[in-house]
Amino acid sequence: MAQQSSRTAEIREYAKRRDGNAEALLTDLLRDLFQVAAHNLAINHDQYSLNSLNGFFEANGKPYFFKFHQEENEEEMSGEYYRADILAKAGLPVDQPVMMSTLPGEQILVYRRRTDPRFSDVLRELDGLNDEKTALQAVAAERHLNEAVLAVYLKTLHAVTQEEVAREPVHRLFYDRLVTAPQGNYPGGRLASYYVGKDFQFPGVTLSWSELSQAHFVINGIEYSETLGQLFDASHARLAPARLADGGGVTAHGDAHNANVWFERKQDGATLSFFDPAFAGEHIPTLLAEVKTTFHNMLAHPYWLYDPSLAEQIFKAQARFADGRLLVDFDWRLSPVRAALFETKAQSMWKPLLAALNQKGLLPSDWRRVVRLAFFLCPTLVMNLRAGAANHNPTSSLIGLSVSTMVGSEPVSGADLMTRFFDAIDPER
Repeated sequence: MAQQSSRTAEIREYAKRRDGNAEALLTDLLRDLFQVAAHNLAINHDQYSLNSLNGFFEANGKPYFFKFHQEENEEEMSGEYYRADILAKAGLPVDQPVMMSTLPGEQILVYRRRTDPRFSDVLRELDGLNDEKTALQAVAAERHLNEAVLAVYLKTLHAVTQEEVAREPVHRLFYDRLVTAPQGNYPGGRLASYYVGKDFQFPGVTLSWSELSQAHFVINGIEYSETLGQLFDASHARLAPARLADGGGVTAHGDAHNANVWFERKQDGATLSFFDPAFAGEHIPTLLAEVKTTFHNMLAHPYWLYDPSLAEQIFKAQARFADGRLLVDFDWRLSPVRAALFETKAQSMWKPLLAALNQKGLLPSDWRRVVRLAFFLCPTLVMNLRAGAANHNPTSSLIGLSVSTMVGSEPVSGADLMTRFFDAIDPER
């Protein structure tokens, strides 16, 4: 059913306002797409639904779970979406939908309802608990998933053309958020609407975008070589789809953050499986394949991205601006379980994957740069990090933009969390 505008976008807007029209419109959409009469429909309002909507309904006496991801200008998108069969055929652990619409602006997946928690919910509890048994179980499950996914990456790794790469929908999560469709104007998209021309309030100082974008961050005593403005410009240049063919391609989920992962407890441990393959593909640039899962599952926690109000209560942050430098001090750090997951991701996924690329002559000389820039776009363009926009406050905004700089830019000197990560996964070290 072709539409001039996105019905899913309209539903999301109503849902954000807690307007009952969202449920009515969603009920109509399910009827039109799948010829089902949805009853007891409930929309989940959770912190992980930054660009998506999910919930539950019943039809024909059976319980279902639905989810859809919605992007700006989705009705103008070209290509295929929600290709769950690609992942299953490749051997990735993925929950298959029982109903599916791939029409732009009406993309939605419906699954049988499960009682398993999402991995994001399990880890959210572990961030605030000293539950060593469950933490070890979670890290082991992560390692087993990495091993299974890595096997598929190595099996499907291949040289790709610029045209094949450019057709992959995963770019909607990175490059396409920097520009305004259809002309591709830069700066545009979310970058322009979130940040350009705005003021930024931090604990201790308020800056204009002109000041902030040109400021060199000094975070807990470590100065970073590139400004936010330079990192956005570099991302626009290097993450352009046609430029990402130099690292080969793999079959991948592309957006496997833990709110898209089921956690299933078993007698001998726990297993993880994917759902919502909105950006799955067979030619996803290899260096992008694990970016979203690495950043959003580890570096976005605890609290600052998804629970800004809690971050404001737990962490202290302060900034001052002098001589073009933003001097930032805060006490945020990875929680123990996130640090363990980060180490596991480095050793069981990134290190062997980069080694395989290097062996096949598919590892770009600037691979660190590519991965850093992709990490940088994860938090800055997934939601508006400016205080007063969305749910962010001065403290979470300062932490968020500082972490974004830390993952995107090399330090002028010294070592930090990210330099140690990249040194650990470097195949030539």
